[in-house]
Formats: sequence, C-alpha cells, structure tokens
Amino acid sequence: MAKRMILMLIVTAVFVGALGFVKFRQIQTAIGEAASFQPPPEAVTTVVVSEERWPATLTAIGTVAAVQGVTVSADLPGTVERIEFESGQAVREGQVLAVLDTRQEQAQLAAVEARRELARTNFERMQGLLNERVISKAEFDQATAEYRRTDAEAGEIRAAIQRKTIRAPFSGILGIREVNLGQYLAGGDPLVTLQALNPIYVNFGVPQQAATQVRVGRTVRVRTDGSPAIELAGRVTAIDSVVDEATRNIEVQATLGNPERALRPGMFVQAELFLGREDPVKALPASAISYAPYGDSVFVVAELTDEQGRRYRGVRQQFVKLGPARGDQVAVVSGVNPGDEVVTSGVFKLRNGAAVEVDNSVRPANSPAPQPGNS
Repeated sequence: MAKRMILMLIVTAVFVGALGFVKFRQIQTAIGEAASFQPPPEAVTTVVVSEERWPATLTAIGTVAAVQGVTVSADLPGTVERIEFESGQAVREGQVLAVLDTRQEQAQLAAVEARRELARTNFERMQGLLNERVISKAEFDQATAEYRRTDAEAGEIRAAIQRKTIRAPFSGILGIREVNLGQYLAGGDPLVTLQALNPIYVNFGVPQQAATQVRVGRTVRVRTDGSPAIELAGRVTAIDSVVDEATRNIEVQATLGNPERALRPGMFVQAELFLGREDPVKALPASAISYAPYGDSVFVVAELTDEQGRRYRGVRQQFVKLGPARGDQVAVVSGVNPGDEVVTSGVFKLRNGAAVEVDNSVRPANSPAPQPGNS
C-alpha cells in the first residue's frame, strides 16, 4: 500500500513538473515575441520645409478711437423746448439738435433794445448840442457810454439766446438721446454723444525694444473677431513722445478709412504693423505644430535604427521657435532646416521614434490667405 502511494506521488510530481516546464517555455516564447513586436506604422501626411520671405510685422491689441468725439451738452440752463434729432442719426456740422426755452431772454432783449434806442437818441441829441457848444464834453461822454452799455447788454442777451440753440459742432453720427421734451437742463447736462467715424483712429502699444523700427507712414492692418470679420488698412500718423512706465510700451496711433462705419470707438482690434522689411522664415501648416507648456515642437521624418539594428522610417521630435502666423501657416524661426520632411497631420498620436507611413493623398490646409467655403 505504501509503495503504491509513493509511486502515485512520483508520477504526479513528474506530470506537474512537465506541465510547468511547458508553460515556462510558452511564457518565454511570448516574452520574446513581445520584445521583438513592432507596432504598425502610423499613417501621416508630410510637407517638405522650404524657406520663404515674410514681411516683418509687429502685432498688438488696439483700441478704436474717434478722430473727433464729444458729448454734446447744454451750455446754459433751461427747459428743452424742441428736439431736432433722433438717436443714431447722421448730422452735419452746424445742424440744430435742440432748442431751449428763451422766452425770458426774449423779454429781456426787448427791454434792453428799448433802452438802447433811447440811449441812441440821447447820444445823437448830445452830439448836436456838443457841436453847438451847449453842453460840456463830460455830458456827451456820459451819453456815449450809456449808449454803448445798452448796446453791449443787447448783444449779451442775443448771445445767450443763440447758446440755447444747441448745434452739432462737427459732422458725425449721434449716439443715444439722453434728454426728453420739457426736461430741465442745468449747464453741462449731456444731450447726446457725437462721433466722427470716417476716418477713425486705432491706438496700440509697441514694446520699447521695437520703438526704433516704428515710423510715421508705416502700413497698419487691423482685424476684428466676429462674423463676418472686419479688416481695414491704414497708416501710422502719430507716435507718442514718452514710454508708459507701467507697461514699457510706446503708444502708436494709426488713421484708417472707415467708409462703412464698421469700426466704432471703444472696439478692440488686432493691429498688425508692417516694419518695411522681409525676414527669412520656414512656413509650416498650423496643424504641424505640437503646442506644449514646456515648448512647441514638430515631428521630422527620418531614417531611424531600432534596438536590433534594423532601419525603419520614423519620426524624431524637434523643438522649434515660432514667429507670426499668416492664414493656415505659422512661421518657424529656428529648429528646422529647408529640405526637412515634417509631419503635418496625425501629430497627436506620435511619439519620439515612432514608425510612420507617409500618405499625402489628402493634406491639411496650407494657404497664406484662406477663403471660407460656401455654406
């Protein structure tokens, strides 16, 4: 009985050992296959880098300002008798906007003109008596002064009446009306804003390091975000004489034509200032750039060697320094050379050393001046 049990144990041990050896060999084989496994190459599109010359520019955020802008207000206190404008209306220089009640001034003018007429009559009479040597020169001077005083009083009241007729100081577009008929206005109370919108100013700051490159007459192009986007061109007309101590920027003012009145004072715009020269750049599609906090990079296609010494077509990650953008393109200042083949799509699924297969049958957009497709 004991011999049979020992025999069974020996047979079981041999079977378990054989089974374990087989499994060990299978695991070893799987590990070897996994170590030598190469993932299939990623399908990508590429572009060959070439050098181009782009106009040197500076970009900044600008603010639109009116060439002439004012809040039209009441010069003298009074009650609004007539309103001659509508909100948002285009007006000409000198056009009547509102009239204040002048009944009191009209009555005062009538009284003063009556006194002036009497003073004029006395003056003429005194002049005749003076010629006949009936009165003294002092009496004649007193009559002259009285006539001139009443004439000045009449002129002052006429001026007050004219100042209660509020006119547009220049041609432009009115804002929202701030007064109503019959409303009492104190001196300085606003009626409406008035802005001259064509031409128009765009003010923006330029870093002090670039201040020497800015000249009056340089071309400036501005663009607004929105649908549709607004794009206008103008020229630098003024450069501030001091640098802002807070930002270390110098203020630049450009003047642009605004015939459609698309730009309004207070709007933010993207200003692009042309510096009058061209710089060499390598233009790549924006889709080729891998943006990251630690640095922007691209993937360059090259012949690589794996651990077994086998050569394959793969990519290496290359950090780059970027310049301005133009349409679908981004300027690369350094990091790639003309003739390099750079991946333009499929960047997100790549890693350094990954195998790739180039298929350029369908490429991403790469136009310096893209046009939206028909909707």
